[in-house]
Amino acid sequence: MLEIFFSSSKLLKTFTGHTNCANSIDYLTLDDTQCICSGSADKTVRLWDIETNQQIQSFNRHSGSVYCVKFSQYHHYRNNRRVICSASLDKTIRFWDVKNNRQLKLLNEHTSAVCRIEFSSFSGGRYLCSVSYDDTIRLWDVETYKSLHIFNGHTKGVWCVDISPLQNNNNDNDNKSNNIGAIGGNGYTICSGSIDKTIRIWDIETIKQLTVFKGHEDNVNCVKYGSNKLRNIDGANTIISGSSDKSVRLWDIRSGQQIQVFNGHKYSVYTVEYSPFVVNNIEVGSSNVICSGSSDNTIRFWDIRSNRSELYIIDGDNKDYGILCLKFIQLKSNNDNRCGTNLCYGSYRGPIHICV
Repeated sequence: MLEIFFSSSKLLKTFTGHTNCANSIDYLTLDDTQCICSGSADKTVRLWDIETNQQIQSFNRHSGSVYCVKFSQYHHYRNNRRVICSASLDKTIRFWDVKNNRQLKLLNEHTSAVCRIEFSSFSGGRYLCSVSYDDTIRLWDVETYKSLHIFNGHTKGVWCVDISPLQNNNNDNDNKSNNIGAIGGNGYTICSGSIDKTIRIWDIETIKQLTVFKGHEDNVNCVKYGSNKLRNIDGANTIISGSSDKSVRLWDIRSGQQIQVFNGHKYSVYTVEYSPFVVNNIEVGSSNVICSGSSDNTIRFWDIRSNRSELYIIDGDNKDYGILCLKFIQLKSNNDNRCGTNLCYGSYRGPIHICV
């Protein structure tokens, strides 16, 4: 499938409207309409219809750059509400009610820019993790909109975060087997990356710092947990990261050691993802490929089983000036999409593209 994607890779759609950097994107199907939401340095949160390439809504109440956007799975599945959550330079986290076109809630306990947010993999996404330039990580209860925990330890601003994936023995609907902890997150961890050049692992229930990874030589801009679907390595105990030192790195959580470093980007790496593609005929879902986007205006694919050069490079449009965010999405089948997976990415100049 990776070879098919590479051989047929071409630009399918472009969404224009943002007048500054497209910092973040997310994907969801709303009432049979496939949508992406985006957050931008132009201070707006926007919702787009993928099929028509049209902007559906724009939310304009942030007073600073919007660094991160996420669809709320908790509101979607528990309350049947279409809600987008956004984090901003203006120190706030805001929830937007799509149906009623209004701000639903504002969280303003951070004392500096809120850089990234992530919903919990457990408890149906009830908990939200946020990281900030105020050097802290916060965990929120989305049901009550209350701050539950503050994680302290980073010595400079925290730029990126991820929450460990759903454990195999859990039922995603009720998670009864995982309700030992106070918030139902027993056994789950948070991974954070910072301007202090470190990556840290935290226990959600105890708020304790478990591991510190050192090796990056500049700001850590993005982190991502692996999963049990990875082959030949213990994927559930790995993390990938990207940094302003131009490198992508693979880490082993249990040993606290770096496994691989991938060099090739010419400028800062701002986004990393595990690719759904496979190589060497390994079955779908067991990918050994990671993907990174950089301000050098390239998206690069790497095989985590080797320390060799990238498998493939996608060059952004000449007017993009850099890749800031990316996400793999599954669009409705069409004649152009032979492998069924699309790559969506946001650029420094504002346009958002989908490749097929």
